[in-house]
Amino acid sequence: MMNIILFSRKELKHRPEQLRTIFTAINRHGFEYAVNEDFADIIEALTEIRIDSEHRYTNSPRSTQNDIILTYGGDGTLLDALSLRPSPQTPIVGINCGRLGYLTADNGEGIDELFSHIASGELRFDERRMLQVIGASDDIMPLALNEVVIHRHGATMISVEAQIDGKTIATYHGDGLIVSTPTGSTAYSLSAGGPIIDPMCRCFIFSPLAPHNLTMRPIVVPDSCRITLKLNARDGEAALSLDNRTYRLNNDATIELSIADESLILATPHNNTFYDTLREKMMWGVDNR
Repeated sequence: MMNIILFSRKELKHRPEQLRTIFTAINRHGFEYAVNEDFADIIEALTEIRIDSEHRYTNSPRSTQNDIILTYGGDGTLLDALSLRPSPQTPIVGINCGRLGYLTADNGEGIDELFSHIASGELRFDERRMLQVIGASDDIMPLALNEVVIHRHGATMISVEAQIDGKTIATYHGDGLIVSTPTGSTAYSLSAGGPIIDPMCRCFIFSPLAPHNLTMRPIVVPDSCRITLKLNARDGEAALSLDNRTYRLNNDATIELSIADESLILATPHNNTFYDTLREKMMWGVDNR
């Protein structure tokens, strides 16, 4: 029997009618389920649905041999749920109640169909490769689906020297540097002027943040390489961000990045393709005249 691990964040705008639809579908298909405490409290406050202690979890959800994580929120919510996976093979699917939502492709209007596809095994799964960080603090989760960023944490400009397989590409002077996966090409990297990359491509993207040298441009490199980043914060403050998790980074720190051994199994609702989502979110081909 399929076990649905539900996850959402309390600061989101939850829609009672969608929550009712989710639980009606769970009951109709006879799924097992578990809900994180914050989300369970919100469900009870907004609807007549009651979530007993057996179906709640705080840190680690109950796992079976047939799990799927379902997030309700935006892409940030889905990124938060990465640490909940009982195993790297556990797929994640997102219902989007946020804004853009490139990872959470279901916009909340096809919930019934989504659960029918889960029950029938008709969901399409994409394997999304992730970045692994080496040399940072031992108390961080060293994986990133979208990007790894070194960025300033104060008013002082920082410098980041980037090397590939021991050979220097450039030293980036400015607000910092984004190293993005193809999945993350539509996230922070895009807002910094980086290119959009099909998530099935095997590459990384270097996107400088507010570079002091205006000739600096994004560059795409193969994901088979080992990346070394050396920080010079000029006695200022700097930070290391992995997706939506941020940590302090000491001056003169050196970190290494490489492709991670494990990937994310991302379910695509209704068999949408990356280009379907891109056309919808970017409004390509829409004539507003």
